[in-house]
Amino acid sequence: MTANFGASLLLTDLYQLNMMQAYLERGLNAPAVFEFFVRKLPERRGFLMAAGLEQALAFLENLHFSEEDLDWLGRTGRFSTDFVDDLAALRFTGDVHAMAEGTVFFPDQPILRVTAPLPVAQLVETRLINLLHFETLIASKAARMVLAAPGKTLIDFGLRRAHGAEAGLLAARAATIAGFAGSATMLAQRAFGVPIFGTMAHSFIQAHDDESAAFENFARSRPDNVVLLIDTYDTEAGARKVVALAPKLRDEGIEIRGVRLDSGDLGAHAFKVRRILDDGDLPQVQIFASGGIDEDILLSLGARGAPIDGYGIGTALTTSCDAAALDCAYKLQEYAGVARRKRSEGKATWPGRKQVYRQYGTDGVMAGDVLTLEDDRRDGEALIVTVMRAGVRLGPAPGLVDMRAGAARQLARLPAPMCALKMGTDYPVEISPALRALARQCDRRISAPGR
Repeated sequence: MTANFGASLLLTDLYQLNMMQAYLERGLNAPAVFEFFVRKLPERRGFLMAAGLEQALAFLENLHFSEEDLDWLGRTGRFSTDFVDDLAALRFTGDVHAMAEGTVFFPDQPILRVTAPLPVAQLVETRLINLLHFETLIASKAARMVLAAPGKTLIDFGLRRAHGAEAGLLAARAATIAGFAGSATMLAQRAFGVPIFGTMAHSFIQAHDDESAAFENFARSRPDNVVLLIDTYDTEAGARKVVALAPKLRDEGIEIRGVRLDSGDLGAHAFKVRRILDDGDLPQVQIFASGGIDEDILLSLGARGAPIDGYGIGTALTTSCDAAALDCAYKLQEYAGVARRKRSEGKATWPGRKQVYRQYGTDGVMAGDVLTLEDDRRDGEALIVTVMRAGVRLGPAPGLVDMRAGAARQLARLPAPMCALKMGTDYPVEISPALRALARQCDRRISAPGR
């Protein structure tokens, strides 16, 4: 079977269709409001960065069951014939409100709100969480790395360690939004316009009997952007071979742009290699490092003053290995015009359609947020805007360059301790009196006799 599984509405949980049939059979088709939010921050996160909205909107725009999906559903015998027939006409005609991709946010703040007939708003839950959770997870990890290495060029090297092809591709996009310069993943450029970068592998060096010959052959084959991997055998010896080769290549109009380190004590090697390059009249040649790098290593290398110009970051980025998941949810907040609230122990939600207002100090730094109801106007910048109405986008998607610039502005306005990734830094988020009052109203209604 060669179907595009990512495009199939069967990429969902069985209980979504179970509930959908029950809703329709009982006439529960009034407008419903669901919001996607994160309940709490992972242990080492002081903030999160929203990402994945573009993929979420594309999913909603193209929402439909294919004939192949419907045929398979009918043959399973799990659902009524009338229900399967109804699914053929299914389309998303609802509204979507959201935070812009690249926006910094905190627990309980919805980054996406869906308003649609209850069966449809329910059906889309699984895939929306799947998309928003992953890209937000990766953008948040990437943002930490950007803050840990100011002024450095960061490249996503993580496709081969990502948990599947779609994860690797979307990670390249999310990391670029957060401030990475680009990715080694070629399809990311075709799909999203992500700038792509690449050097060489150790196998290229090993395939030659002579390391200098390998450098020379690669440079002649790829003369426009020569970055040579110098640690296959002996890092400093490799750097000296680069110095010896550079004049010969320069005479042919080929400039060596950089060298890459991929093993050992990257800081110690970088100091030695920098000295060799400078002494060899190659001060313009940059040093690029890769190999097991995360934000802690970036901070450490920065504190040592290691002369490294850029980094390739793989596993730690695309798996977000120190915090591999977010405690996130997509919950019903209103149905048929009545606010709804979940009260489960440890998982209670704030009811109603919400807005987040962000306030800034006189220095432009974020000073605090207010989580309140949509119609409770407060001072500050409203972070949630309408992006889709009646199933139609209100404007073109912003470009990747614009999203990256917006994320950079967000990070620049973080309080200094959060920029430094200091543990235990709390950001003030006020729950408004109006929202608290609505929660009490919901509780009284739920507790009323006969409920």
